[in-house]
Amino acid sequence: MKRIPAFLLLVALSFAWSISAKAQVFMGPDSARRAQKAAAKEQKAQNKAAKKQQKAMQKYYKAQRKAAKRAQRHA
Repeated sequence: MKRIPAFLLLVALSFAWSISAKAQVFMGPDSARRAQKAAAKEQKAQNKAAKKQQKAMQKYYKAQRKAAKRAQRHA
């Protein structure tokens, strides 16, 4: 007996989730603009992350050169 209400609750929740997911889909002429803005924002974030990664690599290489120079002096 307890399975029927649980099943009905599951069906109702899945139906509610599917409607909310469809409501998030962009429709109309603004959708292209929103997609472009989202793509630009994502590209900017990727560029920022790449720049941060490059800066970290430069810092690492500089530390390696400095350590090698220090080791060469004391060898």
